[in-house]
Amino acid sequence: MEITSFRTPGLGDQSYLLTHEGRGILVDPQRDIDRFLAKAAERDVELRFVLETHLHNDYVSGGERAALATGAQLVLPAAAAAAYPHTPAFHMEDIPGGQGLSIRPIHTPGHTPEHTSYLVLIDGEPVAVFSGGSLLVSSAGRPDLLGPERARSLAKLQHGSLHRLAGLPGGVELLPTHGEGSFCTSTGAGRYTSTIADELAGNPLLAIGDAEAFADELLAAPMPIPAFYRHMGPANTMGVPPMPPLAVPTLSVEDLADQPEGTRVVDIRPRARQAGGLLPGAVAIEMGTDFGSWAGWLLPYQAPLVLVADPGQDIAEAVTQLARIGIDTVRGVITDPGPAADQTFELLDPAAFTARLARPGAQLLDVRMPGEHAAAALPGATHRFLPDLVTHGIPAELDASRPVLVACGSGRRASIAAGLLLAAGYRPAVLTGAGVTDLLRHPAAT
Repeated sequence: MEITSFRTPGLGDQSYLLTHEGRGILVDPQRDIDRFLAKAAERDVELRFVLETHLHNDYVSGGERAALATGAQLVLPAAAAAAYPHTPAFHMEDIPGGQGLSIRPIHTPGHTPEHTSYLVLIDGEPVAVFSGGSLLVSSAGRPDLLGPERARSLAKLQHGSLHRLAGLPGGVELLPTHGEGSFCTSTGAGRYTSTIADELAGNPLLAIGDAEAFADELLAAPMPIPAFYRHMGPANTMGVPPMPPLAVPTLSVEDLADQPEGTRVVDIRPRARQAGGLLPGAVAIEMGTDFGSWAGWLLPYQAPLVLVADPGQDIAEAVTQLARIGIDTVRGVITDPGPAADQTFELLDPAAFTARLARPGAQLLDVRMPGEHAAAALPGATHRFLPDLVTHGIPAELDASRPVLVACGSGRRASIAAGLLLAAGYRPAVLTGAGVTDLLRHPAAT
């Protein structure tokens, strides 16, 4: 048996390909299935099963498409009730895979009600468990993504599910879907994979014996929920079309006048280029592994999009990241915005930033997550988490007639905020090359 993992850092997730005696099992694939099928073909593996642990909240699944493309059997939790053909997985009813391989579904509700983990057995011996969003490395899948009304009930179910998996033999490899960087984890997940024995020794949530106390812990300080998450469950229940074309037309600034009403311009150039000039109204999201997540969080879902990029930037990667969360609306890319890109903002290193903070009347905006702000607050700062600038608007206490100094953990979110501030008529100056913790070490910052 061999297991290949496919890490998607921007979403904090992993998909898996298990191979055994020329047969393959694909687990929790994302929508861009070519990378999984290519690996199976490279190893001359016949894909026999595609397993889904739950109806995902953070990405569009590629399970249905992978099964259709290969003839593999698509297996979903029995309670998922998806609207497309699949085999329902029932608790403890083994699915034979041939050549001594079998799959044992284990109902592990908590992250979602239907959530099912899959124990892999070779010649009757348990060797690995795909735990999806149930037992994670040093953590657990969060139970509040379906709304606060169900969060406590699901949290208590999660307690039982974690202990159910913890009862497996210690040598069983733990292979979760959600991990570090995912907003589906209840606490900061650690390594990507583990073993049952290691989790028994080191996962603090397994040390909580009482379900009510466990629920208290999971729900004490929930992280924000990305706006696009609410669209993922329905999409994965009803099914989605294949990936859109990754090549998009090249447009000019003049072509923007011909785009549909509601079209949004998204500038994906490096932040130094963005600072030198954005198109009016553009949202500045520097290209990175989490580009798609921020776009899905900050922009109206399924709004038509036009990208602004430097020549040579990987547009196919940008389109792929958007398609992973069901956004297939990229209408083209502008690679020469020209003099129309006249909305500028400042980038300041820590020394220049602290010097500006010391000036009379300086105003500071902190756009980090609430938990980050609570752990290390900047004296005198106005705090508003980046997505809340969209949903709640610019804080009323900020004066548009004076520059607004913007800080976050690294400069990435602050530069995105700069575009939002520019569009609202403010003059932003961004702390870049460092974050708030670096700033707090500077005497002038306090």
